[in-house]
Amino acid sequence: MWYGMAQRLQTSAPSPSIGEAERDFLRRHPAYADTVALDELRATDYARLDRLGHVYLDYTGGGLYGMSQIERHRQLLAGQAFGNPHSHSPTSLASTELVELARAAVLRFFNADPDEYEVIFAANASGALKLVGEAYPFAPGATYLLSYDNHNSVNGIREFAHARGATVAYLPVRPDDLRLDEAQLRAALERPAGACARPAVAGSAGYRLFAYPAQSNFSGVQHPLEWVTQAQSLGWHVILDCAAFVPTNRLDLREVRPDFVPVSFYKMFGYPTGTGALLARRTVLTALRRPWFAGGTITVASVQGEGWYEPAPPPAGFEDGTVDYLGLPAVTIGLEHLEKIGIETIQARVSCLAGWLLEAFAGLRHSNGAPLVRVFGPQDMDRRGATIAFYVLDPHGHPYDVYGVEAACSEHLISVRTGCFCNPGDGEVAHDLTAEDMARCFHDRAAVVSLMQCQRVIEDATGKVPNTVRVSLGLASNFADVYRLVEFIVGYRDRVE
Repeated sequence: MWYGMAQRLQTSAPSPSIGEAERDFLRRHPAYADTVALDELRATDYARLDRLGHVYLDYTGGGLYGMSQIERHRQLLAGQAFGNPHSHSPTSLASTELVELARAAVLRFFNADPDEYEVIFAANASGALKLVGEAYPFAPGATYLLSYDNHNSVNGIREFAHARGATVAYLPVRPDDLRLDEAQLRAALERPAGACARPAVAGSAGYRLFAYPAQSNFSGVQHPLEWVTQAQSLGWHVILDCAAFVPTNRLDLREVRPDFVPVSFYKMFGYPTGTGALLARRTVLTALRRPWFAGGTITVASVQGEGWYEPAPPPAGFEDGTVDYLGLPAVTIGLEHLEKIGIETIQARVSCLAGWLLEAFAGLRHSNGAPLVRVFGPQDMDRRGATIAFYVLDPHGHPYDVYGVEAACSEHLISVRTGCFCNPGDGEVAHDLTAEDMARCFHDRAAVVSLMQCQRVIEDATGKVPNTVRVSLGLASNFADVYRLVEFIVGYRDRVE
């Protein structure tokens, strides 16, 4: 295989065959043999990938559905009649039952105590986070603390905090591995700041909210889940963004108890694409106040008295209008699909494949000995997931055009993702971008109206390339997928553009 074969590559010897590479892979990653059931599943539920010749490497962008999920959902919809659940007719009650079955399935999958957690359905993880931001009791003296490597849906909550006079503070990641410095985190959590030093339950001015991802969707870094308890013991509420984590990792909400957990179900099992959830602790929901109301979020309202309305209790009070009652049965089906496969089986497989891919990348060299790939973040599988951000480098160490790499991948039916992946903090640190560099994208907003234009402006002015290739693995990934990716990248060896 490529790892440890740099000398072979530097002499222009042919790449190892897939059979040779796979045999070496299996010798060095024996745990992969325990995931053979996923090969059988790929040949049935996900057969379209091989039939169409696709290599799908964008599971952090969106998971893939199994055909058995679609068929079960079709049979359910074809076999019964369902109506809007906000009534007591037979069809409405049938829908209500399916909605509550979906809530129970979510609680069961995450091993959440139903006496402690509420399941609030939203359009996706972004919608779930918006529910927190708009309703959290930010005020002067309150604090919103978040890590650099949060998704923009978490970053966006800062606008609610700013608007209400709360303090917003960021914790930077280290340039070498894109991890947080635990000493800095501890100091920030322990730092008294006037009213902010009071426990989070003391009053509006003392509320403190800390947000970080269980897994970065840029670098794959997995942060310690123990930080949740550490922060809570110091009076913080905690958002643990699990959108990139739970598709391939177990989250047990009896072992770790964040106050807010946003998830997108399409990232976990592909279908449906319009439903996510906020798992929230009941004790914390009592402190949240929504700034508006809508159909389904109240029990009663009056137009003759403009201040007269009574919010519905959770979860209905946080779900805007009618939930996707025809789509929610597919959530139950998808979760049962994952339970049958076993999330630990998925985690073992993607860890083996990602570990091999990182090793292969490390062994790729140009004839002059220069590396062909630069990985951002951890270089091995220690405390990281199967999401890898990287450059393909020319013989002089400069990145090949990222959009060009993406286009070439597409020609080979390899699906990757490029950009900053809605994670500007990781992107800015990974690409050594300063505040002055970023300001170029905001000074002339008429000229810079897209991410691509912003990236070009920075590159033209500084020579830095604020763009990245990302691959991510999931439940239907196999060795042939990662082999084809490396074979594709080898094609850039010694290329001069």
